[in-house]
Amino acid sequence: MGKEEFKVQLLETFAALITAAFGLVAALAWNETIKSAVAKVFTGGDDLIGLFVYAIIVTILAVIMTMLIARSLNKAKEKLGEIE
Repeated sequence: MGKEEFKVQLLETFAALITAAFGLVAALAWNETIKSAVAKVFTGGDDLIGLFVYAIIVTILAVIMTMLIARSLNKAKEKLGEIE
C-alpha cells in the first residue's frame, strides 16, 4: 500500500466514522421524540414540540454535515489523484 492510498483510506475511514456519529445523534434525538410522543398519547407531556424541533434540527444538521464531509473527501481524493 502506497502513501497516497493510505491517506485516501484514512480519509475515507474518518469520513465514515464522523458520518456515523452524526447519524447516531439524529437517531437518539428521534428516539427521545418518539418516546415522548408515546408518553404524551398515554399520559400527556409538555416537551413534545420541543423534542420534535430538536430532532428535526439535529437531522438537518446531520444531513448537511454528511454532505460537507462527502464533498471534502472527494476533493481530497481528487487532490491525491484518486478521482479524475
